[in-house]
Amino acid sequence: MDAVVKLFKAQAENEERERRRKAGGRVKAKADAAAPQADPALSPTLPDGTPRPSREEAEAAVRTLLAYIGENPAREGLIDTPKRVVKAYEELFSGYGEDADELLDRTFGEIGTFDDFVLLRDIPFHSHCEHHMVPFVGKAHVAYFPVERVVGLSKIARVVEIFSRRLQTQEHLTSQIVNALDGGLNPRGVAVMIEAEHMCMSMRGIAKAGVSTLTTQFTGVFRDDPAEQVRFITLVRSKG
Repeated sequence: MDAVVKLFKAQAENEERERRRKAGGRVKAKADAAAPQADPALSPTLPDGTPRPSREEAEAAVRTLLAYIGENPAREGLIDTPKRVVKAYEELFSGYGEDADELLDRTFGEIGTFDDFVLLRDIPFHSHCEHHMVPFVGKAHVAYFPVERVVGLSKIARVVEIFSRRLQTQEHLTSQIVNALDGGLNPRGVAVMIEAEHMCMSMRGIAKAGVSTLTTQFTGVFRDDPAEQVRFITLVRSKG
């Protein structure tokens, strides 16, 4: 009889331990869900080593800006604005979570006797001025002289997108695209031309809409041979 009682007692204790384990798991899951969430693609720390602000802190900052400009963050039309702005920023500045070097890792060697440059013309992009955090929008023209191997055409457009989806100056954007292609592909040369309209000049300050800013940078044969620069620019400008 004692053995039967011990058996039932042990079974009851096991069931109680299992119940507590499951209950603890549910509590932890709820706590994890309630914890401040950050974009998993982004580094948990900033370049200076400080922790990245949480989504809740970012939304609070948007509410502060709304109040600063004289708005009421609690009114109906603005209640969800902080969430929308943070979500939009995750998309607009998604370039911080991407690596152009990894993107250029895969190349293809089946190019036959091809020995000229490859040009992608009129790649549309939008970026944000790092001085006023307002957009600048335009097109990039990118060429490179491959050495035995080429990269997928879409990868070049993606390199433009990765760097444009960060806070930028047009000069730095031009340089980053050139350096990524030069370092990732080791070509005979790279040529980049960017044309863009900056809203910080069109919408505020001097307020001159329609002004286009043009930047170029060349490496290798494009830098050393003026004829190749002329050929690049001629093909960019040709709409035939």
